Amino acid sequence: MTKILVAEDERDIRELIGHTLRFAGYDTVLVANGVDAIEAVAQEKPDLILLDVRMPRLTGYEVCEKLKKDPETSNIPVVFLSAKGQDSEIERGIESGAVEYILKPFAPTDLIAQIENVLK
Repeated sequence: MTKILVAEDERDIRELIGHTLRFAGYDTVLVANGVDAIEAVAQEKPDLILLDVRMPRLTGYEVCEKLKKDPETSNIPVVFLSAKGQDSEIERGIESGAVEYILKPFAPTDLIAQIENVLK
């Protein structure tokens, strides 16, 4: 089963994403901040990582940059989920190593479609 790590500091959004992914048949790991995300990636070895941009302890950008520098995790695709839709934010996300930048709010069906596209 494909495993997806979700790092999102807002509990309701994190749980909604987790429920959506489980309903679509994915195994999920949910964490609330950037430091926990890095630790969970090392332990869980997910197939895909969904990162919020603004999180406590480390931002999504910082997490992505650290993961992309580590040979053990550099090949795991990272997708940002953010309400920050400015061009500069999207550019920073892609420059940090993400393969996709999804704007909040999003429809659950759209999220699943974009995840499936990334995993192909």
